[in-house]
Amino acid sequence: MTILRTRGARRAGRTITVVSAALGLTLTALTTAAGAATTVPSEFGTDYHDPVTAAPPIPTPHTRSCEVTVAQAKFKDFTPYTGTYTPPTACGTPGRWSKVVLRLDGSVAGRQYDRLGYLDIGGVQMLRTSTPEPSQDGIDWSVQKDVTRYEKTLSKAQSVDMLIGNVVNDTYTGILDVKVTLTFYAPEHSPAKTSAPDQVIPLSDGNSVTTGAKLTTPRNAERILAEVYATGSGGGCEEFWYSAVTPSASYSCQGGDDGPYREVQVTIDGKLAGIASPYPNVWTGGWSPYLWSVIPSPTAFDVRPLEFDLTPFAGLLNDGKAHTVDVTVAGVPAGQTGWSAPTNILVWQDAHKSVVTGALTSYKATDPAVTNTYTDGATRTLDTSGKRRLTVSGYLNTSHGRVTTTVDRRLTTAITHTWTPDETTDNQQGRWTDDQTVRRGGVTSRTDRTYTLDGRSTIDADNRLRVIMSFGDHARIDDVRLDDTYNGDATFTLGVAREQRHAIATTTEHYRLRGPGLCYDRTLGTEQGVLTKDE
Repeated sequence: MTILRTRGARRAGRTITVVSAALGLTLTALTTAAGAATTVPSEFGTDYHDPVTAAPPIPTPHTRSCEVTVAQAKFKDFTPYTGTYTPPTACGTPGRWSKVVLRLDGSVAGRQYDRLGYLDIGGVQMLRTSTPEPSQDGIDWSVQKDVTRYEKTLSKAQSVDMLIGNVVNDTYTGILDVKVTLTFYAPEHSPAKTSAPDQVIPLSDGNSVTTGAKLTTPRNAERILAEVYATGSGGGCEEFWYSAVTPSASYSCQGGDDGPYREVQVTIDGKLAGIASPYPNVWTGGWSPYLWSVIPSPTAFDVRPLEFDLTPFAGLLNDGKAHTVDVTVAGVPAGQTGWSAPTNILVWQDAHKSVVTGALTSYKATDPAVTNTYTDGATRTLDTSGKRRLTVSGYLNTSHGRVTTTVDRRLTTAITHTWTPDETTDNQQGRWTDDQTVRRGGVTSRTDRTYTLDGRSTIDADNRLRVIMSFGDHARIDDVRLDDTYNGDATFTLGVAREQRHAIATTTEHYRLRGPGLCYDRTLGTEQGVLTKDE
């Protein structure tokens, strides 16, 4: 999980601590001082509150810690930062830490677009991120991510590559000043067997779609996951892929025959091995920048990778040969760019067997069932629905017996897009579900995710753009329930200098986490860039 903290004069208040006895977590959240008076301006000024989210911070153990700086750069063009990482030795045996936390601290001032970036260590993508759009006076922001799952990669010296591509000129003056650190926490007791993968194999560089990659796994793999940082970006229509229409519809963002239906796919040697609904990321310049001036949309600064359980295919992959892995986004018109999908392969190995044999035993993939219904007239509407299911099973002859893994994944898409011919009214409602059940041996794990987007945009006779936005990120992971809901309402004048926009906005975020022995609930509110609620 991530949290963005304010710094310096913009931070004030007291700390609330929430303890989870069942999971052993201690979550802390900054709140505004009780009864503190807050002055809200009538419109946005030259400065506003640093970015902050309602998500809980990462719990860390009370053990010795070591901090290592892995990257420090000022990004003003498309020159990547390159360096070398060396693991610390004063916080336990490298690769056997109890926790590893990545932290990005950044600052930017002036005028700048949102930018997408990444951090690779040893070729493994550990962070995919985007940036806030700054105030004239400047803002600071910070992102934290638990990267303990990459501890085997971090156990030895590695190359470091980082890039946040940027353009700086007379108009766009904001230079992105960024520092990234890793904090390592020693084990609380004697080192125990870690749940982290034994190997993490990168399939592509920091900003690529993965096609034609050759994968050779160790021959004793007993669990294999793929994590894919799939993002539509670049300012074109695929940044707003849920807006694309069919060729028969009249709209500025044209798509293919599937309209706005998108599906991230993983294939092995040409055979479909995994499917996922892409997350509808909205970057801080999307729809209206004033919507995200303080509270970014969920996951905007810490892009969550899509996970694919490829364990049913481990019997095939364990043959010692190179296999071709492709990661693609279905629904994108042929020849159209705009997607990145860098991919890591996570492998858990059988510690007591050098070769694990097995086979794929059952396979059922439905074709994507996509329908688009277009209605023309004074108001135009495109209704899109889609669904897909993939169920695969395979077994492995491990050192602890034959283990069968069945992965059942089900996707749905429902989008209603309504607009006027001049597009001065443009409303979009989307709901995506991505439900997965994994049965491994006698253990069943279930993850159900739902993403919702409801954006309503109007431009009036005075060229005032108003956007009312609701955004939801919901998940049920076994017995744990997560609900992250954002609401915003922003208005400003188009086509004029920033100081003449007379921008106003109110935004809120409500983050809830529930589970056995776990209770976290936080609400943020803002007006005109001022944080007015933090409870």
